[in-house]
Amino acid sequence: MIATVTAKLKIKPSESQMRALQQTMIAYRQGCDFVSALVFEKRELGQPALHRMTYQPLRSTLGLRSQMAQSVMKTVIAKYKALRSNGHVWTLVRFKKPEYDLVWNRDYSLNLGAGLFSVNTLQGRIKVPFEAKGMEAYFDGSWTFGTAKLVYKKRKWFLHIPVSKEIAVPEPAEIAHVVGVDLGVNFVATAYDTDGKTVFFRGREHKQKRANYKRLRSELQRKQTPSSRRRLKQIGERENRWMTDVNHQVSRALVTRYGANTLFVLEDLTGIRGATEKVRRKHRYVTVSWAFRQLREMVTYKSQLAKAMTIAVDPKHTSQACPICSHTAKENRDKRRHRFHCLACGYASNDDRIGAMNLCLKGKEYLLQGAGLA
Repeated sequence: MIATVTAKLKIKPSESQMRALQQTMIAYRQGCDFVSALVFEKRELGQPALHRMTYQPLRSTLGLRSQMAQSVMKTVIAKYKALRSNGHVWTLVRFKKPEYDLVWNRDYSLNLGAGLFSVNTLQGRIKVPFEAKGMEAYFDGSWTFGTAKLVYKKRKWFLHIPVSKEIAVPEPAEIAHVVGVDLGVNFVATAYDTDGKTVFFRGREHKQKRANYKRLRSELQRKQTPSSRRRLKQIGERENRWMTDVNHQVSRALVTRYGANTLFVLEDLTGIRGATEKVRRKHRYVTVSWAFRQLREMVTYKSQLAKAMTIAVDPKHTSQACPICSHTAKENRDKRRHRFHCLACGYASNDDRIGAMNLCLKGKEYLLQGAGLA
């Protein structure tokens, strides 16, 4: 199995280097908008056809170098393919922020010994000092570097590099623990393992914090002033950073607790936004705002690095089915009180714990099927 994570480096350009990077990023964004307009009009996503239509204007009008022009096409094609795969209507993709996608060993390279980042700009190659604090593990020679993204944020420069590594996946016979992980609102995650132990990662204080963010957002939206709009953006960015940090903590705690040769079973929440948006408007923000997909992805890659594995299963009825007698009914669950009470056998527990128990059972079935015993 290939594990992929993003290594984030802080780069420290001089004033002249900063100007060169800014000019290049602006030209790259303009190139993306130019190609995007043609893709939208022609509905053409084939790179050979786009090359014939856009390569010369990208080189002559915007002054992009050859590899930059190719990267612009790939960036735009990827955006439209993502748009289509997510089920969105065909619409014009606009590139509002300066950006620059860098191909390894063509647009950029790293001299780890000297601590220098070499990057292609409109004016030619420049070598910029970088800081790899906390990212040293990804530069031991065992990781493969992918297409990086140059990021300028709050007057600071960063390089985000996807790094990949082949990871040995444990065989079904090597799995020592199965852990069902239910994701929710009152508890960010609830884990139930084959030893019958349950771990709750509390979410009530997170729920209250999101309510405060929602209240602040509503107050600022009513003002409709330039300063309120700037403040709205700042609050959104702060909330995203906070959620990411919480997800890192929860995923790290899960993987650290159970370690190698563990099978983590999570819900496949694809399409959850469409389902949850059927709830009342006043409850919609709380229901859809947590980054559950991000949390699942974090558990997945961290478990891979720890020589464990993660699977995603259909969440249907996981909170309505009794893990003791298998009786399934909507009435088994009291969503308001977060309680489960089986109408058939009388088993009662917290509804999130029931979801985790049923996910654990699905993990055991998965292992039996893999071993040919099901």
